[in-house]
Amino acid sequence: MIAPFTHQSLPMRVVFGAGSLARLPDEVGALGLTRVLVLCSPEQQDTGERVARALGDRAAGVLPEARVHVPVEVAHRARARATELGADGCVAVGGGSAVGLGKAIALAHELPVVAVPTTYAGSEMTPVWGLTEGGVKRTGRDLRVLPRSVVYDPELTLSLPAGLSATSGVNAVAHAVEALYAPDATPIVSLMAEEGVRALAAALPRVVADGSDLDARSEAQYGAWLCGAVLAATTMGLHHELCHVLGGALDLPHAETHTAVLPHALAYNQPAAPQAVAALSRALGGAADPARVLWELAGRLGAPRSLAELGVREEDLPRVADLAVAGGSSYANPRPVTRDGVASLLHDAWAGRAPAGSQWGQPRR
Repeated sequence: MIAPFTHQSLPMRVVFGAGSLARLPDEVGALGLTRVLVLCSPEQQDTGERVARALGDRAAGVLPEARVHVPVEVAHRARARATELGADGCVAVGGGSAVGLGKAIALAHELPVVAVPTTYAGSEMTPVWGLTEGGVKRTGRDLRVLPRSVVYDPELTLSLPAGLSATSGVNAVAHAVEALYAPDATPIVSLMAEEGVRALAAALPRVVADGSDLDARSEAQYGAWLCGAVLAATTMGLHHELCHVLGGALDLPHAETHTAVLPHALAYNQPAAPQAVAALSRALGGAADPARVLWELAGRLGAPRSLAELGVREEDLPRVADLAVAGGSSYANPRPVTRDGVASLLHDAWAGRAPAGSQWGQPRR
């Protein structure tokens, strides 16, 4: 028997497929927008300009200032620029940084956001916003920041380097992992999460081996869509809390941090989440220990597997553990979060050692 549940779909339109960028002007027009500000990171400025050209007279300008974790000062400048240009919406081009900046503008001015993802971050599918100030990253949920339309064109990901493809994809997998053991997961969410993990685990090795493989890029983008959608529908747990704390306190790269932490956060929770383990096992080809398989996958992809590689010092870990435990009441997790358990998890992630099966209630040393 299926237990009773409530599932709510978010109000969003998705356009998917190679060549979909050509449909962007119609998507913007369907929302009644006539002057949109194109947002991107400095590294994505060429793509941002390409999108602006595709929009023609509907583009009010390009702002290539998106940064990871959305510093409040960057958000303030973007909001002021949107006002100065008389923008009636934003088109966010890139990954989580650009989409996050669009959300920051929407949060303050309620301007509609259209997302054009060029990575596999999945932020474009969620109403989750984040802002960083004074080394602390605040996050929240608000339907006003949910993109109204998302245009997925795998051709726009062809220039994404192998390293960023790998970490961006594993970041998306992390969304699905936590959705599988979230307290508010539904059968629909669980199906999407399992399929998202399957698609990304199958596609990412092909993407890294041959960045021009459009079929692999398309499957990875499909998986990222599913993983982002389930993040939007469920409550985040310990993994996301740790990554938010690490990113805000130490200014770490977002996707790389998720990649290094995920196997260890999953190993911590596996004893308390048998249904999630079963779903991940199916998605990963029958793996008995999904945490170990994800750690091995990151290695095959050439992705960072230790926080030390990202510049974290061992002496930073106690502060991170304290901050994570202090936020324990604000997030759900299948296994109780303890200071010793988090400290052990962080040490394993810092050292990059393979996650081993952990015993309930016993931190690994």
